[in-house]
Amino acid sequence: MSSENPSIPGQRKWYQAVGPGIITACVVIGPGSILSSSKVGADTGYTQLWVIAIACVCMMAFMTMGARLGVVLEDSPGDTLTKLTGRWLAVSIGIGAFMISAAYQFGNNLGVQSAFKALDVNENFTYALLVGFNALSIAFLYLFKNMYKALEKLMMCFVGLMLISFAYNLVTVKPNLGDLFSGFIPRDPKFDDLSIFALIGTTFVVTAAYFQAYLARQKGWKENDLKDGLVDARVGSVIMFLITIMLICTAAAAGLVGSELKSVEDVARGLEPTFGKSARVIFCLGLFAAAYSSFLVNSMIAGFILSDGLGKGASPEDSMPKALTTAVLLVGMLVAIASKGLGLSTVELIIIAQAVTVLASPIIGGVLLWLANRRDVMKDKVNGPFTNALGVIGLGILLCISADLITRKLPGQLDKLLAKPAEVQKPLADPATIDDNKITDLEEKTK
Repeated sequence: MSSENPSIPGQRKWYQAVGPGIITACVVIGPGSILSSSKVGADTGYTQLWVIAIACVCMMAFMTMGARLGVVLEDSPGDTLTKLTGRWLAVSIGIGAFMISAAYQFGNNLGVQSAFKALDVNENFTYALLVGFNALSIAFLYLFKNMYKALEKLMMCFVGLMLISFAYNLVTVKPNLGDLFSGFIPRDPKFDDLSIFALIGTTFVVTAAYFQAYLARQKGWKENDLKDGLVDARVGSVIMFLITIMLICTAAAAGLVGSELKSVEDVARGLEPTFGKSARVIFCLGLFAAAYSSFLVNSMIAGFILSDGLGKGASPEDSMPKALTTAVLLVGMLVAIASKGLGLSTVELIIIAQAVTVLASPIIGGVLLWLANRRDVMKDKVNGPFTNALGVIGLGILLCISADLITRKLPGQLDKLLAKPAEVQKPLADPATIDDNKITDLEEKTK
């Protein structure tokens, strides 16, 4: 029998010291972020990589706060907030998380349908596949006794699949390394582009950082596991950064710059003419991994945080988190199917859905930063000056984006999306000016 004790940090194997950060990476890298990343790469090339780097660094700071919170708290985050301020704040956080996850889930469903269409699956059948995806996610919630352990293993497989798929495509397109590295030099900001805001919203996901506290508790980490928790959060952030950068650079290097991407099919098929059908298939394989992993974890964020806020439990054994998770899955699926039935643009809808997620994020980010600095909560594990500085910068970014979205960008984008061009009625021609040949031509065209 081995003498190693997995509960002792120094004797853990590497895969025992990670988990929550990998799960968080899976929820952040979903179909919506893949579409947003590809659109940013197609629209701006490598020039906005520095913006994504800042978003990832801020996400890392908030993920480490969530990890600290999870290993230190004796009670759940919702119960802790209730003791400090009353139930109202915990419920508000839960409702905000529910809204954000529902917006992501809507984008996830649209992304999944588009992925299958890119593989030439019949569009009507893609609706059945959407229902199947959601059914599998709901079944996962109820079938596994140790849901966290099963979730961790599944997400590690999906992260590996995403890294391999997107790295293969990036190596195949052979990006210009000089242009790539120059993209990390801050210049030429495109903050008037909603897709940039959407990508920030899908990279800097404060609800996922807050959910780190729940995952750390489910992992069973305590105060002596804090070092592992912080390393895990940083590993998850680096994975998010790498995948996002690979997607942007692939779109930039594959000749998609200047292309108008209206669906994920455009992204996948844009790789095919130059690099062969395998590039399209492998892209869709990575999209599949991102879709299913994000489907499940994104909904769990809403279900667990809202249930905890309501005081109805925050562990996988409780029934309310599972019920609310199921509700998010169903809402996202039904809204996506309804929007497709109305014939609305997939990419525009996904980008708006991802951008809207930033609106509720400042409140959740502010609460997380506040909790991480309270000594009566964190004891001697409060934030250090560097983490606080990044936290303030990140919160400022979220506030600025939210203000700009509310006052300027979203109203115009919604008007553009919902506007239907009026039909132009051309005046009838004078019968005397139409000869027999023209009548014959008109009849042939009509046929």
